[in-house]
Amino acid sequence: MRPVLGRLGPLGLLFAAVCLHLSAFAQERPLDHSDYDKWLSLRSQAISADGRFVQYVLAPPEGDAKLIVRDTATGRDMAIERGTNGRFSSDSKFAVCLVVPKKADVDAATKAKKKPDEMPKNELAVLNLTTGEVVRTERVDSLAFPGKDAGWFAFRPTKDPAPAPEGQKPPPAEEPKQTPQPPKGPQKKASDPLGSKLVLQELATGRRLLLEDVLHFSWTEDGKSLVYVVSGKSGANDGVFVLDPSSGDTNTVFAGVGAVANLTVSDSGGEIAFTSNHQTYDQKEPAKAVYCWRNGQLSNVIENGMPGIPAGWEIASNPGLDFSKSGSRLYFSTAPAKPKEEPKGDEQEKPVLDVWNWKDPLLQPMQLRQASAEINRTFRAVCHLNEGTIVQLATKDMPDVTLSQEGDGRYALGSSSLPYRQLVSWDTTYRDLYLVDVATGKAKQFLTQHDGPVSFSPQGKFITWFDNDVRQWFALNVLTHDKYPITSGIRHPLFDELDDHPAPPPPYGLGGWTTDDASVVVYDRFDAWIVDPTAKDRPVCLTGGYGRIRNVQLRIVRLDTERALNVEKPILLKAEDLETRDEGFFSVRWRQMPLVEKLVLEPKAFSNPVKAENADRVVYTKQSFSEFPNLWVASTSFAQQTQVSDANPQQSDYNWGTSELVFWRSADGVPLSGVLYKPENFDPGKSYPLLVYIYERLSDTLHAYTPPAPGSSSINTSFYVSRGYVVFRPDIPYTVGYPGDSCMKAVLSGIQEVAGRGYIDPKRIGIQGHSWGGYQIAYMVTQTNLFACAEAGAPVSNMISAYGGIRYGTGMSRMFQYEKTQSRIGGTIWDYPLRFIENSPIFWVDKVSTPLLILHNDNDGAVPWTQGIELFTALRRLGKPSWLVNYNGEDHGIGKRVNQKDWAIRMQQFFDHYLMGAPAPAWLLEGVPATAKGKSLGLEIKGGG
Repeated sequence: MRPVLGRLGPLGLLFAAVCLHLSAFAQERPLDHSDYDKWLSLRSQAISADGRFVQYVLAPPEGDAKLIVRDTATGRDMAIERGTNGRFSSDSKFAVCLVVPKKADVDAATKAKKKPDEMPKNELAVLNLTTGEVVRTERVDSLAFPGKDAGWFAFRPTKDPAPAPEGQKPPPAEEPKQTPQPPKGPQKKASDPLGSKLVLQELATGRRLLLEDVLHFSWTEDGKSLVYVVSGKSGANDGVFVLDPSSGDTNTVFAGVGAVANLTVSDSGGEIAFTSNHQTYDQKEPAKAVYCWRNGQLSNVIENGMPGIPAGWEIASNPGLDFSKSGSRLYFSTAPAKPKEEPKGDEQEKPVLDVWNWKDPLLQPMQLRQASAEINRTFRAVCHLNEGTIVQLATKDMPDVTLSQEGDGRYALGSSSLPYRQLVSWDTTYRDLYLVDVATGKAKQFLTQHDGPVSFSPQGKFITWFDNDVRQWFALNVLTHDKYPITSGIRHPLFDELDDHPAPPPPYGLGGWTTDDASVVVYDRFDAWIVDPTAKDRPVCLTGGYGRIRNVQLRIVRLDTERALNVEKPILLKAEDLETRDEGFFSVRWRQMPLVEKLVLEPKAFSNPVKAENADRVVYTKQSFSEFPNLWVASTSFAQQTQVSDANPQQSDYNWGTSELVFWRSADGVPLSGVLYKPENFDPGKSYPLLVYIYERLSDTLHAYTPPAPGSSSINTSFYVSRGYVVFRPDIPYTVGYPGDSCMKAVLSGIQEVAGRGYIDPKRIGIQGHSWGGYQIAYMVTQTNLFACAEAGAPVSNMISAYGGIRYGTGMSRMFQYEKTQSRIGGTIWDYPLRFIENSPIFWVDKVSTPLLILHNDNDGAVPWTQGIELFTALRRLGKPSWLVNYNGEDHGIGKRVNQKDWAIRMQQFFDHYLMGAPAPAWLLEGVPATAKGKSLGLEIKGGG
């Protein structure tokens, strides 16, 4: 018998093909709230040193993740269920990771109130990249690699490692050679912290070394030695030791009982420092000192009372020991000595209060937020090991110090915001800047009340900063103290030209320094410039004006760990077309032709690539609205790109969407753009509801992928587009003093442009936004009846009461927002009372005719939730359709996933009811009475469309 299809004929074949197409399309269903947990995130990507292997973790929002290692040469994937904290060996032959317990097992044990030692434990997994074999060790707490391993790593077992499965059993652990036997001394104190087992494992052979009672440890940078502190119950083997795991040889730094902490090792491994009280351990109150092991000798280098430590000061309880790059300096922290606490007797009850004084440098809420940090503030000092001197660098008047040349520079950068702390409430953070001689501690001020970026050059020869008054970069020669205006020869603006806050715009930034601090790279909006820090030579455009001519922004990408740029070699540039928002990579060859070469430019958003240490291979992500940011590998020429991961193949089962740019002019004639999202099955002959999302400028999100997720506050674009909405995200520029009117002019003109295309139902337009977007929506519904419904999240409704309010997350006054930053009023209430009134929705709320849903949580640390209450109670008083949702205990955004899902459902029900004609839920029609709290959510459908 012939196949049935063979007898259909031409028309029948056409009909069958159409049916097959429709059948395939019918399988693409819209997203639903039940789909959120199907979308995996991709994180923890890394590339092996030889560039052959890539590892990454795929994780669901809730549940068990998976570590995947891809062999890019063969395409083979090697997976380790629940693998995390993965690391490639330096020889690219192994991958090591922890394997966490199943979430279900942890949840069950937690529910059963198991004791900590009864809870499920991690495993250790070592993957052989050649054979694919995985060797596991059970009951492992943590693992540690050196900066560059020499074939060894360390892990902490929770107890003696359980036997491995047959065929995967590692060799038994050995004891290191020459186990030290310290001399007799004071008896161990019961209060001293005790160490635990530490196992060192050789990757190639699986050979293990077992160290007992290890309290602290640190690998040397080259991975050839392990420095560790032993603290056992008896104290018989206590001390600090250095182990060569390859030979098993152990050297003793010191042996004996004592409270050892703050272990640190220099980059070369030749210097070891720690704090200890072992020399005074048997005293009633043993004194802590800092010890340094150098050239095979241990010496007490820092102790309280030594010259250089200020009178009445002491070594801080957490001294933050850190060697300079050369190991010749040891940095530490000091603090004023704290008075001894007297025993407390019976005390009468005292009043509990805060006293606010107009002279306070910071408001009381801000002081309370910072009280713990202030009480425990420490101040950086240095011990010059070659000279045997101590120098205090930071002081009470100059509390912050930044080092140069990785701690080896002659000068440090001191700063102090103390004289300007009150200004934080209504202006910004200002600092006085000082050049600090590391040899003497003497400080010389070179900037006063500065509020821009300041930084050292890599070799510490210059300090650069951006001067907001003249909007130019300057450099200070630290040896001569001469200041130079280094960018006066660049005729293009070096600051953000689109910034519209009532404060100086920020600079575009620096791209790095060339070898030996010979020049610094400065950015304008499009290009990069090579600038002489002594201002003798005129600036030269590194990219030859290529970016400005083609409207492409070019920025340097650092692929290596070298601190200096080598302009004699090709330099990789990240590129973004500022009109199309296409991204990619270019190359610039200084003084060669072609100067700038395009490597790749696509309608995608690229991450910065990470290069393999020993190969011309990079790993990166690229994404678009319809393409998840999967991993890709390529050479640094990007000639051939290969996709590595496919995190969410199930997306093809869903009706997704597309994104495109829309261009129009505002009511003031300002050219604007925005992003328009349409369903994948969009039909221009149909009529669609339009949902508008606003914040500030959003067109740069054109190629951003939005995974289906409940989110913390706002609509999920992918979710709504999949369900038949058209979504619009317009750019909003602002005029200082008139943020509400600015929003109206930009958003309404943009909606007019989109609605004029013929496929938007003008009676089904909604709008949503949160925080600043929430404020703008609250304002807009007092000025227009365009919207069928609106949702405003955490909105400011009354700028007058909000101006004097507190951001309780930080304790800061909100004044600065109105005078200098986002709220853009540009002055005080008494300077511009009408601006505050005109821009406050509360004064115009009687004009509202739009059903308004408000989200405002009672623990909002950014916008006081009383702002949402003011708006809601006014609307309620006027009989306007309005709802206020408050997730108890939540902050500015919703943090708990169960609350996020609930909010996502409520928003969909709200917009579907007003824009899709869906029946209304109970909470929308009737509310949820307090007597039903915890019993009913009100999500059940009650009313018709």
